[in-house]
Amino acid sequence: MLFWVALFFFLGLAVHYYSRHQPFPEISGRFAWLLLILAALFWLSSTAPRGIGEWIPPVLATTVGGMGVIYGVIQMSLTHRDVIVAPFSGLLLCVGAIDLMVGRWDGMSQPEQIGSFIVASILVSLEIYLVFRGLVVGIKGVSWSKSGLRQIRRGLIHGPRGAVSHFERSWDMEDPWINAMSHAALVLIHRHTGDSEAEREHLVELEREGGWDSIDGSWTEAIEEALRNADSSVSRHD
Repeated sequence: MLFWVALFFFLGLAVHYYSRHQPFPEISGRFAWLLLILAALFWLSSTAPRGIGEWIPPVLATTVGGMGVIYGVIQMSLTHRDVIVAPFSGLLLCVGAIDLMVGRWDGMSQPEQIGSFIVASILVSLEIYLVFRGLVVGIKGVSWSKSGLRQIRRGLIHGPRGAVSHFERSWDMEDPWINAMSHAALVLIHRHTGDSEAEREHLVELEREGGWDSIDGSWTEAIEEALRNADSSVSRHD
């Protein structure tokens, strides 16, 4: 039982740490708290007079890991909002499923053992892909652009979690149009805050990427509207 407590606890800490470096930290942050809560429940059950069955932790790990992989792959491949949940869920899925197979290994027939080995190999291969796609390739620039717009709407412009910081991370060599959108957003932000020097720097970079004509008008309108709403929100609070 202590193994499962340690596994869920350290995975929860790792996910929580990496969540702070995501454009949408609440996604992996919620998953981190789920892992930490399960670790606490396992620890409490280990100290209870009547412990839980030995099969419950691996079954729970397999279930949570499998559901986390599905949810994480959606966030990683479709919405591009998170790349942390999928690889860490995959690790949990591998450990839980392999533990269940090992527990039944002696009672399996030879075909069942071969099938279990094939399934375990597939799971490990999937985990290697998820780690590469999530932790090595990382977040796409478009995700930082989306979160930058959200931070403006929240009124967070400067600072480590501010819109400027997010847009400054939203570069993508494969999709140059994202770079142009980011420079355009930074031009409008610095113009709005009165930082003329920073505005000129990003305006020069924007011209290199094709200028204002390369930007969809709806994007600049969204940035300008968010900046106006942020000012209105600050004025109401004042």
